[in-house]
Amino acid sequence: MKENRIYLIHIRDCIERIKQYTVEGKNIFYEDLKTQDAVIRNLEVMSESVRKLPSEWKEAHPEILWEKIVGFRNRLAHEYLSIDLDIVWDVVDNYLSQLETAIEQISQEFWNG
Repeated sequence: MKENRIYLIHIRDCIERIKQYTVEGKNIFYEDLKTQDAVIRNLEVMSESVRKLPSEWKEAHPEILWEKIVGFRNRLAHEYLSIDLDIVWDVVDNYLSQLETAIEQISQEFWNG
């Protein structure tokens, strides 16, 4: 159980970092290679931690496409020469907040952390 909590913390931390790195918006993200690298790296770490969450926790939130998150990590890590920044930005802009909400709910439901 303790290890599972570590994954929740990693996910929270990654989401927070991504939000900080992208606070200046889409144009800065597209213009700044360091921001792109930081966001992509944190998406990888976050997605790997998602993969390691207990099934029970993920099943409690079917609104999240957990397998797609894991698949996205694999694409970022293994197909790094063909990363589409439009897709990365879309994930950050349209899906990260929903995941953040689910992670906070999981924390309350299963950990109280």
